Amino acid sequence: MTDLKSFLQVFQSRKMAALLLIGFASGLPLFLTSKTLQAWMTVEGIDLSAIGLISLVAIPYSLKFLWSPLLDCFVPPFLGRRRGWLFVIQGFLVVAIAMMALQKPSQSLQLLAITAFFVAFLSASQDIAADAYRTDVLEKREMGAGAAIFVLGYRIALLVTGSFALMLADSLSWPTVYLILAALMGIGLLASLWAPEPYIKESPPESLFEAVYLPLLSFFSVWDGFKGQ
Repeated sequence: MTDLKSFLQVFQSRKMAALLLIGFASGLPLFLTSKTLQAWMTVEGIDLSAIGLISLVAIPYSLKFLWSPLLDCFVPPFLGRRRGWLFVIQGFLVVAIAMMALQKPSQSLQLLAITAFFVAFLSASQDIAADAYRTDVLEKREMGAGAAIFVLGYRIALLVTGSFALMLADSLSWPTVYLILAALMGIGLLASLWAPEPYIKESPPESLFEAVYLPLLSFFSVWDGFKGQ
């Protein structure tokens, strides 16, 4: 019985509520540069080849490891090492998603693609900061529950930007739908302000050498040990 109460208390903590909201903010931009955007382009009469090419804006999600050391090396002057980056990136996402709402695929497809790429880049960067925050704020016994809560928020965001956005587009214009979704990104801003500050024992890397080379050296040393077993 005591173990059950301890388990339930994990889900009642402030950090879990914050992770739910941050997970929602992490999942929100994904479909706005992929499936939902493609639905908008289809309604606008864009040809299939252009709709297929727009999927290339998702490249930053696969390459985010390239600039993740920068987010670890440099610390914003407010809200700490993790929440500071979350707040900054989410603020830019609100603006970038709103900028997508101000464009028309049939008139300025190239500009829309560039803006969508920028949204995807910011979204991938938010994922970096969110994963780092989740790792730092959770205790060992909370890791499983924290990951589940975060993914739940992420999945809810996919439902909102997928099914719910399409339902809204049936009665509202697509630019209005994107403006509404940009406003929902404000949930992430509020969550980053309200979320508890994680306790980080290690100081941030003092150089890109420490941020990039030393983790790689540690990884390959562990990998060599694993292969030697």
